[in-house]
Amino acid sequence: MRSVPDFSIEQNCGHKIIAGVDEAGRGPLCGPVVAGAVVFKKYNFDDMPLISDSKQMSEKQRNIAYDWITNNPDIVWAVAECSAQEIDEMNILQASLTAMKRAVSKLGCEVGYCLIDGNKMPKGLTGEPVVKGDAKSLSIAAASVIAKVTRDRIMNELAKKYPQYEWEKNAGYPTQQHLQAIDKYGINEHYRKTYRPVKERIEKNANS
Repeated sequence: MRSVPDFSIEQNCGHKIIAGVDEAGRGPLCGPVVAGAVVFKKYNFDDMPLISDSKQMSEKQRNIAYDWITNNPDIVWAVAECSAQEIDEMNILQASLTAMKRAVSKLGCEVGYCLIDGNKMPKGLTGEPVVKGDAKSLSIAAASVIAKVTRDRIMNELAKKYPQYEWEKNAGYPTQQHLQAIDKYGINEHYRKTYRPVKERIEKNANS
């Protein structure tokens, strides 16, 4: 049975302003990694839609949740990213943590405690990592929705400029069709050149 996130962690950690933080886009071969940060000013809502691990939600459910979160006066939210170039420079783990820290800094309020999805804390933030946090904490789940929807929209916009890769369908993940498109059309500035499938193709072309 899939666990449903709630506010138990937030209500029991002893801090007033708590930010849930999560990222989207560690696995794709291209595009940015995007982090969301969300602060609920209160924990009781009569009209809250489904908010869960964004990967377990349909696109329609994510968009409904995104609109509810971003238009709610009792919720503070922010989003930030690290580019493909930054990912290549610092590696995907550090880029994810950096994007998380950037998102928290953009909230515009004095956050007392951060709940970070995963097992690592970004340096400079006070809080705790929560493994599978998007299935436990509603603040983290909301942040995962913000990050996922934002990143999907970024990839949809990039797909208009580079339609041959079908990023609007694969979001940059290494599907068979995406890899075939890379083989046919090559790579561009949005690709993560340190990721193995991309790196191998760069090296193959250099040696051919």
